[in-house]
Amino acid sequence: MTERSRIRVGVNGYGVIGKRVADAVAAQDDMVLSGVADITADWRLKMAARKDYALYASTEDRAAPMREAGFDLNGTLDDLLGAVDVIVDCTPKKVAAKNVEIYRQKDLRFILQGGEKHEVTGHSFVAEANYESAIDRKCTRVVSCNTTSTVRTLTALKRAGLLRRARGTLLRRATDPWESHLGGIMNTLVPEPEIPSHQGPDAQSVDPELDVVTMAVKVPETLAHLHYWSVQLTREASKAELLDAFRASSRIALIEIGDGLSAINAVKEMMADLGRPHDNLYEVALWADMLMVQGDELFYAYMVDNQAIVIPETIDAIRALTGREHDAARSIAATNRALGIGMVADSLGRG
Repeated sequence: MTERSRIRVGVNGYGVIGKRVADAVAAQDDMVLSGVADITADWRLKMAARKDYALYASTEDRAAPMREAGFDLNGTLDDLLGAVDVIVDCTPKKVAAKNVEIYRQKDLRFILQGGEKHEVTGHSFVAEANYESAIDRKCTRVVSCNTTSTVRTLTALKRAGLLRRARGTLLRRATDPWESHLGGIMNTLVPEPEIPSHQGPDAQSVDPELDVVTMAVKVPETLAHLHYWSVQLTREASKAELLDAFRASSRIALIEIGDGLSAINAVKEMMADLGRPHDNLYEVALWADMLMVQGDELFYAYMVDNQAIVIPETIDAIRALTGREHDAARSIAATNRALGIGMVADSLGRG
């Protein structure tokens, strides 16, 4: 594929999600990373410079300090926006909503992350659930990590004709590992103040047919989220049938406590051993040997890497918005190949 025919993508915000999106875009055969924009002048942007990513200042007033810090800028966000087909906004919560005005003025396609409200774009995205509805749209919102995992797993059951209703309890990590020294919680648990927690209604913004209720509690650890689900099925089903339903999703990795993957830190260590950048777990890691079914009731648990799970969804959203790929399965397969999704099952001998 020639340089001119590839999708030109810019990333605004080079933090936890932004740097992973940038790396994922750079790994795609049909995309080119036009550049990344940020306001920082510290080690984080130096890592982007080491990768030869074109750098831009997200705001005019940050350009001079960034240049004084030694960064060779290609210009400001306005310059980057003039060189892209799609901009992926990975700026902090509520900042992106303000940037939307700029993107709309320039008639640009744009993608927001789950920290923003559904109403800002009018569309929320999970590739396996509603790829087709995003094709040729001007914008979409890739839903949050927890919502992404919820939609992935429930969609797998729905496609198998097994889902009636679902109730989930979410144990949410307190903060991102890299900034856990700045805040977070210690020696306590903090319940989300309302039931349902926001993830259930958020999942319904992707698929209004889902009968789902969630409850959440923030816990004093930083590695990943942990979900427990109780699902009423449409009929009685065997454990093997339910595992097959989950296995049909390429972005659900079935793991087992029997393999020594008995805690979220062990799963993260496996990602490091697989050579995943940033130890990324792109899949939902669902414990197959813990899953239990009683008649028409299903119980299961899984792990969510909130830094990585939305990355493949963002890549698929880029293809959908630009209309370069109308087939969800082909886009998902291309993204999976580029990011090594499928390695977990293969490495455990279950590919």
